Amino acid sequence: MTEAIARRTFRGLSAPEAIESVHTQLDELWEDASFVPDMDRMTFTTAIIEAASNIVQHAVPVAADPVELGVDITVHLTILQARVSAFNAKEPFASQLEPSMPDEESESGRGLALIQALVTTVTFERQDGTNTWILTRESSTSGS
Repeated sequence: MTEAIARRTFRGLSAPEAIESVHTQLDELWEDASFVPDMDRMTFTTAIIEAASNIVQHAVPVAADPVELGVDITVHLTILQARVSAFNAKEPFASQLEPSMPDEESESGRGLALIQALVTTVTFERQDGTNTWILTRESSTSGS
């Protein structure tokens, strides 16, 4: 992968206020990466906010320390990538890692399926009490 053109990072308590901070980071990122097409910005932003919101709503602490949300976003000429992490969190159940749409009457459970529809790839990693979803979207930009 080529050198990053723009980058933003957030880390803080996994709380609803964190989502607003991630939105702010994304707004600033797109100012630095204005060459990224609007459709790519919109879909990638939606995927990141959905992943971060899932952590805020569903992550469970592994011990006494609270869960922290981490978002590290990089923009390359044709690749957008975000690492969305839940620090100090229990490993999600296998069913939470499966991207399937629930039935019409379910009030939740669509997050991962939505994220996968918006990005090129989603990868999950777990290391030292941290769950990380790596979201990658190939951008349609030609760099001009």
